[in-house]
Amino acid sequence: MNAIIDKVEKSFLKKNAPVFRVGDTLRVDVKIVEGQSERLQAFEGVVIRKKGHGIAATFTIRKVSFGIGIERTFPLHSPKLENFKVIRSGRVRRAKLYYLRNLTGKAARIQDQNTKETKKPQAPKPSASEGTEPNNTPPLQAAETQTS
Repeated sequence: MNAIIDKVEKSFLKKNAPVFRVGDTLRVDVKIVEGQSERLQAFEGVVIRKKGHGIAATFTIRKVSFGIGIERTFPLHSPKLENFKVIRSGRVRRAKLYYLRNLTGKAARIQDQNTKETKKPQAPKPSASEGTEPNNTPPLQAAETQTS
């Protein structure tokens, strides 16, 4: 029975399904039908959830528009979704980012996947046994000690 369902569902799956993760900033072009005309409307935000598999797979995008948080859930294989574009890859450690609902402003930012904080390599300090200790006295005091 499952083999038959899988075979039927396979014909409805998108061939070029996008690869993205929770925490990524995604721009989705959605087909909007107004009367007889169709147009594309972009919806850009952070992916806060991915759910399901196969034809039932969905994802939720959250954005803040004019100070109001908007979440929209899309079926991944919907014919209404035209284009997917990953704007930024976010670095998160959760599968569901529901905590972003309570955060505003800079606190709601997600760290970029590509930027990692690395320490700059420091020059090795000479040891005291080498006898090359730096003179930490100001130049004025050094001049006074030489004249007396």
